[in-house]
Amino acid sequence: MDAVVSAPVAPSATAASGTLYLVDASMYVFRAWHSMPNEFHDNDGWPTNAVHGFARFLLELLDRARPQHIAIAFDEALDSCFRNAIYPAYKANRESAPEELRRQFVHCRTLCAALGLAVLAHGEYEADDLIGSAVAASRAHGFRSVIVSADKDLSQLLGDHDEQWDFAKGQRWGAAGVPERHGVLAHQIADYLALTGDAVDNIPGVPGIGSKTAAALLGHFGSLDALLERVEEVPFLRLRGAASTAAKLRLHREQALLCRQLTTIALDAPLGETSLHFTRGSADAAILGSLCDSLRFGPMTRRRLYQSAGLDFAPSQAS
Repeated sequence: MDAVVSAPVAPSATAASGTLYLVDASMYVFRAWHSMPNEFHDNDGWPTNAVHGFARFLLELLDRARPQHIAIAFDEALDSCFRNAIYPAYKANRESAPEELRRQFVHCRTLCAALGLAVLAHGEYEADDLIGSAVAASRAHGFRSVIVSADKDLSQLLGDHDEQWDFAKGQRWGAAGVPERHGVLAHQIADYLALTGDAVDNIPGVPGIGSKTAAALLGHFGSLDALLERVEEVPFLRLRGAASTAAKLRLHREQALLCRQLTTIALDAPLGETSLHFTRGSADAAILGSLCDSLRFGPMTRRRLYQSAGLDFAPSQAS
C-alpha cells in the first residue's frame, strides 16, 4: 500500500469530470539509466537498460492506475529552452547526455506512442512546462490532474483537486500537503525557489537567503512581489539577520525577479494536435512488435506490453 504524506485528493463529480495523469518521463528514464544493470543491448549492440527500466515503470503505472487519460512529457529542450535565452547559464552545470542515453530516450518515446499514449515534447519548452500547460488546459474542462513525478518544482501546479505522485516512494499529496514537504504553499514554490536558488538547475537565487528565511519571508508577505515592494519592513521582523536580509534583497532585487522567471512553470506551451483530454488511444501492434524485436525484450516484458496495450499475444512473438 502506498505511503501517504497527506490524504490523497478524492475526485468528485462536481469538481472534476475526469482524471488526467501526466508523467515526467525524464525522471524515470534517468532513474532506470542509473539503477538498471548495463547488461541489456539492442540488435546493434547499443545499451537498452534505461528503456527496460522505463518500460517496467510504465507497465506498473498503467496496471495500478489504469488511466483513461494520460500524457507522457519528455525533455527535448536540453539547451534550447526559452529559459536559456533569458539566462544563458541556466542548467549550464549539467553534462550533456551521452549518445547511449539519448538513443534510449528516442526508444522510450516510441514505446509510449506504440502503446497509444500521448507524447509531449517541444524544442523550446521543458517537460515541466508541457505538464503545466496540460494541467491548465484540462482544468478549464473540469479535469483534475495527477502529476507523476517527485520534482518539487511541479508542486506549484497543484490546485484543490490535483495530486502529485512520487511513484518510486509510493507517496501522494495534494496542495494541502505541500507546506509539510517544502515549508511554503503550493502557489509560493516559484517565489521560494527564486529566493533560495536551485543548484540543480544552476539558478542563483538571492545570495545568503536559505530555505528557512525564504519560507519565513513568504509566510509573512505572501509573495515575492509583496516582499520586494515592502522590503523596508523586513528589518523589523523577528527574523535572525533581518537587517542584512533586507540589504540582500535590495541589492539583488533584479536577480530575484529574473530567477522567478526561471522557476515559474509556463502554462501556455503549445501542446500540438494531441486531444485536449489525452484519451489513451489504440496501440500500434506493428511498431510495438518491431520495437520489442530491435530492443530484444524478453518474453515476460513482451507479454506484459501486449496485454497492457490490449493486443493479442502469441507465444511465437516472444522469440
